Amino acid sequence: MATKLMKALDVAFGHPRGKVGALGGRVMAKVNARVEAHVVDVLAPTADEVVLVVGPGPGVGLRLVGERAAKAIGVDPSRVMLDEARDRCADLIVAGRVELREGTAARTGQDASSADAVVSVDNLQLWDNRPAAFHELFRVLRPGGRLVVSAHRWSLDVAEYDLIEEAGAAGFTDVRTSLQQHGGLPPAVQLLAHVPA
Repeated sequence: MATKLMKALDVAFGHPRGKVGALGGRVMAKVNARVEAHVVDVLAPTADEVVLVVGPGPGVGLRLVGERAAKAIGVDPSRVMLDEARDRCADLIVAGRVELREGTAARTGQDASSADAVVSVDNLQLWDNRPAAFHELFRVLRPGGRLVVSAHRWSLDVAEYDLIEEAGAAGFTDVRTSLQQHGGLPPAVQLLAHVPA
């Protein structure tokens, strides 16, 4: 029974697929809206910046970034989530402020030193190879670039100090974590890091 439940949850939230994945996307959009808004505020994108959004899911945070930055580029491995994000950000896509493509944290498809900031909300636990992902995110950021990652603490199978170590090993500096509480949700681990200028 537990295995069936885990598979159903994975189809809805982990690796969204089909109608169940689309339903999961709608749930994520509602439940995570406050977290997405907080993380985008922490990131503080400006009107001249390019921001890479890793795992935008249904596109709530992607839209918030696209409304503030020059360009928001969302990469997600789920076609269902890309469709949800495309619907949510349709006007910003037409305006050239949001772009979507298939990808992961470790394989963004982004050119080296092409983004001013990277943001990721509630998908760190799904990164297949965290060290490789941190290296990739470091590679795509310009000098002085910043990284903001947030994930529900309960979903992580890694200690915060290990995340700090992995990000530091990729080249990030000023790496720190904190616990954030958003309404009635369980606490989230927030990681902030920078690329040396």
